[in-house]
Amino acid sequence: MATPGLKSPGVVCLAALPRAGPVVTLGGMLSAEESQRYARQIALPEIGVGGQEKLRAARVLLIGAGGLGSPAALFLAAAGVGTLGIVDPDEVEISNLHRQILHGSADLGRAKVDSAAERLAGINPHVRVEPVRRRFMAAQARELVRGWDVVVDGCDNFPTRYASNDACVAAGIPNVYGSVWRFEGQVSVFAPHRGGPCYRCVNPRAPEPGAVPSCAEAGVLGVMPGLIGTLQAMEAIKLLTGVGDPLIGRLLHVDGAAMKFREFKLRCDPQCARCVEGRRDLPVEEEGVLCAISGEMSDDEEISVQVLAAARSGGIAHVLLDVREAWELAVAKLDPCLHVPLGEVVSRVGEIPRDVPVYVMCHGGVRSGRAVEFLRGAGFGNAKNVRGGIAAWSAEVDDKVPTY
Repeated sequence: MATPGLKSPGVVCLAALPRAGPVVTLGGMLSAEESQRYARQIALPEIGVGGQEKLRAARVLLIGAGGLGSPAALFLAAAGVGTLGIVDPDEVEISNLHRQILHGSADLGRAKVDSAAERLAGINPHVRVEPVRRRFMAAQARELVRGWDVVVDGCDNFPTRYASNDACVAAGIPNVYGSVWRFEGQVSVFAPHRGGPCYRCVNPRAPEPGAVPSCAEAGVLGVMPGLIGTLQAMEAIKLLTGVGDPLIGRLLHVDGAAMKFREFKLRCDPQCARCVEGRRDLPVEEEGVLCAISGEMSDDEEISVQVLAAARSGGIAHVLLDVREAWELAVAKLDPCLHVPLGEVVSRVGEIPRDVPVYVMCHGGVRSGRAVEFLRGAGFGNAKNVRGGIAAWSAEVDDKVPTY
């Protein structure tokens, strides 16, 4: 029975369907298949055929194909954004899969950008994907953002976040920010060229090493990055089509545990080191502690699992520092080792011997790389990252050590 006062839903949907054949617009032409694919979206008066053409002509760069980038990429592709660039240096690990829904079990060990490109092609063959398998770093930041209409920042470290902010400020490109911590998340749009603040206005400097735990350390409910990444996709679509009121000068905070949404006003900092007129074109500089990835460290800063195995079997003096969480050691562990979780390395640095080489291990080499960077800065010149972590040990040295 129809609800009194409302039109029949069926009539509304049928009336909203575009007619068969191409839809000609000033900007180009939607094919019959595209018209059918985007019918429910085109039915929105705020979008229409013109808005759909804007999406088809748009270029969006996603920084990260992880927890935030996955839902953002999926919904942007489904919405018909013409070109999606994806920057990510990593490979798919099994611990990614509970939240990084671009990837599946069959993708383990593949480059995330390759897995993402294949999945997005299956979602929408009309979308062009430009995979870039490299870390988004300050030195190449301007080059990487050049030519894009919107940047969606789904990174997991502060150097990338500051580099993307600074490059977008210089290029006059909106930066759709998102972050997640445990059951909470934040979304905003940083666009000084449109009268709003930049990320540095709100966070002038990166926190000290170890002050903010990573997802591996603090944990994250998989649905939270799904929610935040979806909101980032929504903001990108609004920016591209001119629909609605983007989160410029506003920060949306989501408390998933209490299911509360709160909004905070953000102001431009008149003393901002980046977005004040006259400073926007300054060189992009590295800010904060880089989450090191194996393969980007020098030979003096890391060793292979084979070298570690030789040291252990040959009785060469060293200490194996494992910076994973306790639950991870319960799954797979190399004895003997000194266990200090990454989040405690700064406060417990006095427990780490200085008179022998310190070989630092985690699951895949990311957290251990961060620990090595801190330790070397603290005077541990003999600290080295174990490339690939215990996952590489299981794959290349001893397959009896469980994987996870």
